[in-house]
Amino acid sequence: MTEKSTGLEFPAGVVEPEYDLWAEDVNIDPTGIFADINAADLAWRAKARKFVVEEVKKDIHEYWDKADYPLHLIKKLGEADLLRDGMNLDSHEKMSPLAAGLVNMEMARGDGSVATIVGVQGGLALRSVLFCGNEEQIQKYAMPMLSGDLPGAFALTEPTHGSDSVSLETRATKVEGGYRISGEKKWIGNGSIGGISIVWARDDEGKVRGFAVHQDAEGYNATTIQNKLSLRAIWQAHIRMENVFVPDEDVLPDATSFKDTSRVLFATRLGVAWSAVGHATACYESAVNYAKQRVQFGRPLAASQIVQERLARMQSELATIQVLVMQATKRETDGELTGPQASLAKYTATRTARAIASNARDLLGGNGILTSNRVARHFADVEAIHTYEGTETVQALIMGRDITGFSAFA
Repeated sequence: MTEKSTGLEFPAGVVEPEYDLWAEDVNIDPTGIFADINAADLAWRAKARKFVVEEVKKDIHEYWDKADYPLHLIKKLGEADLLRDGMNLDSHEKMSPLAAGLVNMEMARGDGSVATIVGVQGGLALRSVLFCGNEEQIQKYAMPMLSGDLPGAFALTEPTHGSDSVSLETRATKVEGGYRISGEKKWIGNGSIGGISIVWARDDEGKVRGFAVHQDAEGYNATTIQNKLSLRAIWQAHIRMENVFVPDEDVLPDATSFKDTSRVLFATRLGVAWSAVGHATACYESAVNYAKQRVQFGRPLAASQIVQERLARMQSELATIQVLVMQATKRETDGELTGPQASLAKYTATRTARAIASNARDLLGGNGILTSNRVARHFADVEAIHTYEGTETVQALIMGRDITGFSAFA
C-alpha cells in the first residue's frame, strides 16, 4: 500500500538531507597568514580554485571510484597555465614560489589525483627538461608539456629501489646514434598514457643520465598499476624497457649525475607540503560543514562540546602547517631554503594532514567512508603523498643528520 492509500504520512525525520561539504563559509585561515598575500599571487590562487570548482568538483569522485583517469584535464590545465609549478618562461606570466604553493594547495584541496597530475607533469617532467635540456628539447618537449598537449612522466623509482633511488640500476648502453635502455620503473605517474617519460638510467660509466623516452618506442612496455587505495584518478605505471633505443638528440645534456636528479626533486618537495595543506584544508572545512548540518540527539553535532574540541584541534593543526609552509616558501623565495628545512616542511605537513583527515573521517561517522562525501578520498590520498617525494622516515633521517651531524643512511 502507498502512503496515499493508507492515509498515513511518511515520517519525514528518517529522510537524510543533502550535506554541502564544499560550502565555502568556513574560515580556513584562522591566523590570517594569507591575509597579506599580494594581488598577483592571490590571482593564481583564485585561478586554481576556479578550475577546481568548474572542472573538477562535479565528477571527480566518480573518476576516483572507477579508478579512471580524467585525461581531458591535462589539456584543460595547460590551457589555464596551471602546469608550471613555479617555472618561469619569458612568454608566460610570472609565477612566484608562493603562487606555485598556493596552486598546489588549491589543487589538492579539490582532489589529490588532480594535484598529482600537476606535480608529475609540471613539477617533475617539465622541470627536468627545463633544468637539464637544451633549447631544441625545450621547444620539442617542454612547451607541449606546458600547454598540456604532451603528457609527461618522470621515471626514476624502480621496483627494487624506492627510497633508495640513488641505487637505481636501469642501464643505458651507448650504441651508434644513441643509447639502448633496459630496466624497470614503478609508480610512474603518466607512464602509460602515450606521452614521453623522462627516464633516469646509468650509462656505461655508471653516471646517472636523463633521457626523453617516447612511450610508443619499441621495447617500452607499461602496465597501469591496479588495485590502488590512493590517487585512483591518476594512473601510475610499472614500466619494463628492453633495449629501448633513444637517439642522441633525446639525451638531456645537463643531466649527468644523480645531483641533477636531486635538483629536480628538491624543487618539488615543498610542493608536496603545500599539497598536504590542501588536503588538510578540505578535510577541516568538510568536517565543520558536516558538524553544522548533521543533527543528532536533537541538535547539530557542532553544538556538542566534544565535537567543538575536535574541530578546535583540527583548526590548530591546520594553522600550524599553514604557518610552516609559508615560512619555508619565504626562504625559498629568498634563495635560502635548505634541504633539511624542506624535509621538515614535508614531514610535518603530511603527518599533520593525516591526523586531520583521520579526525574528520571519524567525525563524519558512516558518511565518512563515502567517496562522494569528499573526506574519504582525501583520507586515502594523504597516504600516498605521505610516502612519495621521500617517505616520512627518509625525511626524518635528513633532518636527523642535520640535527646531529651524523648520517644514519647506509
